Order: sequence, then C-alpha cells, then structure tokens
Amino acid sequence: MQRNHDVIVIGSGVGGGTVARRLAENGINVLVLERGDWVPREADNWSVSSVFHEKKYTAHDSWLDGEGRAFRPNIYYNVGGCTKFYGGSLIRFREKDFGVLEHEEGISPAWPISYADIEPYYCEAESIFDVHGDDNGDPSAPWRSRPYPSPKLVSEPLVQRMADRMRHLGASTSALPEGIDFGPGGKCIRCRTCDGFPCKLGAKSDAETALIQPALATGRVELATNCYVERLLLSADGKRVDGVEVKRNGQVEILQADVVVVACGAINSTALLLRSACDSAPDGVANGSGVVGRNYMAHNQTALMGLAFEENDTVFQKTLALNQYYFGDADYRFPLGHAQMLGKLQGGMLSANVPFLPKAVGSTMARHSMDWIAFSEDLPDPENRVVLRDGKIQLGIKRNNLKPHHRLVKKLTSLLKKSGYPIVLVKPLIRHSTSHQCGTVKFGVDPTTSAIDPYCRSHQHENLFVIDASFMPSSAAVNPALTIVAQALRATDHMLKRDFGTPSQHSA
Repeated sequence: MQRNHDVIVIGSGVGGGTVARRLAENGINVLVLERGDWVPREADNWSVSSVFHEKKYTAHDSWLDGEGRAFRPNIYYNVGGCTKFYGGSLIRFREKDFGVLEHEEGISPAWPISYADIEPYYCEAESIFDVHGDDNGDPSAPWRSRPYPSPKLVSEPLVQRMADRMRHLGASTSALPEGIDFGPGGKCIRCRTCDGFPCKLGAKSDAETALIQPALATGRVELATNCYVERLLLSADGKRVDGVEVKRNGQVEILQADVVVVACGAINSTALLLRSACDSAPDGVANGSGVVGRNYMAHNQTALMGLAFEENDTVFQKTLALNQYYFGDADYRFPLGHAQMLGKLQGGMLSANVPFLPKAVGSTMARHSMDWIAFSEDLPDPENRVVLRDGKIQLGIKRNNLKPHHRLVKKLTSLLKKSGYPIVLVKPLIRHSTSHQCGTVKFGVDPTTSAIDPYCRSHQHENLFVIDASFMPSSAAVNPALTIVAQALRATDHMLKRDFGTPSQHSA
C-alpha cells in the first residue's frame, strides 16, 4: 500500500464512506481499510436460496451471547458495509429525538447537539443518496430547510388501497423516504429484492454506490480490501494514534497518517478500541471514561405479516411509513415508535427464518401477505454492552422498553385486520439483533461520561475520530443510516477546518 495518506479510515460503510468522500472532494488523501471485499454483481444477488438459506454474503464470525453461548451474527464485511443489504430507508430523526424524551420504562437522554445543528447536513445527506420522499401525512416529521431531492415513490394499487383504509380509520400513512436510483435514466426497476438483498444493478443508494465509488473517482482515495485492522498503536504519552497495525495477505504491517478514523460499526469499532489496550490506555483506546462498549442499542423490532384471501400482486412494496403513534396517542402519553413496509416477502424467505414451515406453505402465505416492520426505541443501559472474552466479541443485552413496543404492534395488528387482512402473524426480531446497532462509543461534552466529543473526536487522543452509529447516545425509533451520514459530514467538516485548515467545499 502507498504511504502518502493524510487520513486512514477503517471501514467502508456509511460512516467511513462519507468521511472518505468528503475528505477526498476537499483535496485530502485518504486510505480506506476494509476487512472484506467487493460484493460481486451476480445472479446470486437476487437468489432467496443464496442470500437467506446459504447466507452466502453473511460473515462467518462466531460471537458469544450474554450467557457465553456461540452464535453466528447477521453481519456483513464488504465494501459498503451492511448498507449493501439494507432496504434503502433513509429517515431523519424527529426534532424531539435530540432532547430528553420520557418513555414508560425510562428516559431517552438529550444529545450534545440539536436538530438545528445537524439539519443542513441531513439535507446534504439526502441529496448524496438521492432520497425520494414526501412528509405529507406524517405528523411527526421535523422541519426541513430544503425539500427532498426526488419525489416520493408511488405505491402500487393494493398498497394504496390499504393506506386509504388506514387513513379512514384515523391512522395517517406517509411516503417512506427511500434512497434508490429511480426515475428518468435511473437504474432501478422497482423489483422485489431490496430488503436483505444486494442490488445486482447497483441501483440502491448504499455506501458503495453513493460514497465509495465517487470517492475513488476523485483519485485521492486508495481502498485496501481484505485488510483486517488488529489494533491501534498510541504514542508514548497516549495522546495520539501513531500507527494502525493491519494484517493483509498473511502479512502484518504498520500504517501511519495524520488522522485516524474508526468506522467499523458500533460492535466492531468497540472491539477494535478494546483490543488496542496498552500501558497508556489499559482499558482500551478512547476509554478513559469507561463507556466504550456500554449502552448498546438495536431497536425493539417486530415483523408483521397481514394475510388476506386476495393475492397480493405488488412487486415493489416498500413505499409507506406510519408515524401516527411515534410520540404516543390520545390514550397513551409515551412514545410508541415507527412502522414501515417491508420489501415483498417471498416464500423461501419465510422458511429460512421458520425452519419447520414447509416451503409450499410459506410460498402460499407470501403470495397473500402485506408485510410491515415496527420499530420502537430501546433505551441506553450501561449493562447492555459489547466486551471481549478471550479475544471473542461478546454481546450481552437485556431488552427494555418493550411495553410500548407491544402496544405499537397491537395497534398495527388492529389496523391491518380492519384494512382487509384478517389474519396477522407477528415475529419479534430481537434475539441477537445486530441491525440498527448503535451506542457503545457515546459522544458528549463531558470526558468523564463520554468517549468522543460532539464532532466524534476522542477526548483522549487528539487525532482519533470514531464516526459510525456508535456515537449515538440514544436510538430514536427510525433507521439510523441517514443520521450517521449527516453526523459524518458534520464531523468531517470540523476535521477539515481544525486538522487541515481547509474550509469544506460541499459536494451537495
């Protein structure tokens, strides 16, 4: 690998990819280290068998749960990170999510920044990812200084009919903000393989297509794949990261740069910081406060499958959101959360998750189903944490704030039944949950209670940033991807000014 880099970015997901693109477009030379490789565009991208049964693209890690039992996490190591397999939902946190929010089972803490601080970067993030949206019908939508860059995705007839019935029942749906390359000249064909699948056409706005590829096009970014970062090496006084120890093709080498950005995701960023413990950082790098690894959050999540006698011929189903109960309801003063449509379920997807369900039965159910997922906020708990046990990642979590989630699922179940889907099957998605992972390297103004400052710079190590979902002190109740991008843009502009004396030239 070349040696003339100003910044080393560890991880090519939405956090690391945003940093790399922003820096490169402002004249900074960047080395991106990715432990995985490119996801090939191939027929298996859209194969239910390959993706869900064989788990062809899922990492082969073995982690431990809180009881010490081994499990294979649903995690991906590749260029673009987990966004290669997300559903493209790119939603702003609500304005109130940045302040103190009282829940039935506890408090969601205030952030060290306000919605107004990050709002301009939300606009940029939406432009970079070409988000299609419309806030009409969303009572929780925050104010915005710029409209969505692209119009909302129109729902197919059966989905629109369901939305009309829900609205008649007093529950207003709205367009789900989606990042896809759809429209005149766009690559998207509105197929049924967004959620959980990589896009064979490159039409999904993920970290590879929206960030890494444009970053590489600048000529100022080098991407090293199949490159595992063993640990960070600190200076003698512990105030700086002097080196990054990497293993590639069986060889170990030490790389250096003026600034180092850790962007491996909430779990793996924690693991890297902890295994970098040394004499000057005995509890792990950036962990003088003891918070690294603590307060892990991943949303309370439940999938719902409404069944009707009528077949559902919808192809692109993921167009609606329901935020009617985001901050509560007339008979309940606490926040409940958010619901959105899933990509159209297919029979093989059901049998992959319910092993004893015959494939024929699963296929029949899928042809008659309307599919949703509900998210409710889980609250930060210092005992919900990521630790290293004999070098292995251990994820020990105890679910909280489940009462409002069950209430939200009950409301959505009732709405589906009254909208023409008399049978509703629900499946909680909370065991070993790694999707929507956040927390673990909390940002804040107080070095005794946070690991990084409001710009994601380590309180202890002046040239170290941690820029991924781990910075979040609370999880809100919507997908975190857009907020990661917005904060990464904000943090990188600060880095450009403070570390390189360069005012940012915005890309969007």
